[in-house]
Amino acid sequence: MGNKQPEKSKTGKQVYLKVSQLTEVQEKDVFLKDVAKVFCQDPVLLSKCNSLKIKKIRENRQKRYVEDVLDLIDQISQLDSDIQVANLGETDYIIDYHPPKSPKLWWQWIKTGFVCAISFCGAAFAIMTFNNDADIPSLFQEIYRLVMGREADGFTVLEATYSAGLAIGILTFFNHFLKWKLSIDPTPLEAEMRTYEEDICKTVIQNSGRKEKEVDVT
Repeated sequence: MGNKQPEKSKTGKQVYLKVSQLTEVQEKDVFLKDVAKVFCQDPVLLSKCNSLKIKKIRENRQKRYVEDVLDLIDQISQLDSDIQVANLGETDYIIDYHPPKSPKLWWQWIKTGFVCAISFCGAAFAIMTFNNDADIPSLFQEIYRLVMGREADGFTVLEATYSAGLAIGILTFFNHFLKWKLSIDPTPLEAEMRTYEEDICKTVIQNSGRKEKEVDVT
């Protein structure tokens, strides 16, 4: 009576993927490890998955490519017919290709200075408009008269504390001053940028799935 060989365990054939919604690349050869985190108990299979080339970019210009995770699963399955792939991330993802180029620090400084100037002037205009609409000078004069019993003859402590409190309040709210942060929480600007980025990604993915040829007036 022959000895029956035990079946080989297929635990190591299970591959888990966690695909990022947006991945920026600068190389034309895009590998699986560039767009997803891969886990597998078999180190050899894990190495093969990470080194799997999933896309070859042909164009030499900046462009976003919308891809389907089903194509990833199909390419991974071609490595071994026994592989079972579980996707724990996005079902559609974006490859954002940027051709490699030398950094232009002087241009970055110009853009930073321009944004700072626009932000400063815009914030100053908004504050002055609010003060004018709320008639803050008259309010301070009335408060000074009620507390001190006489009319203010110029700049008072109310204007000084209001100006200092406004600056401190802005720095505290935005939670960011130069390289220092008051807490580990994301700043309101960072939260808004992440929300904006998510909206952009969803729009790009939805637009790529539209099959209509008519003009979209929306």
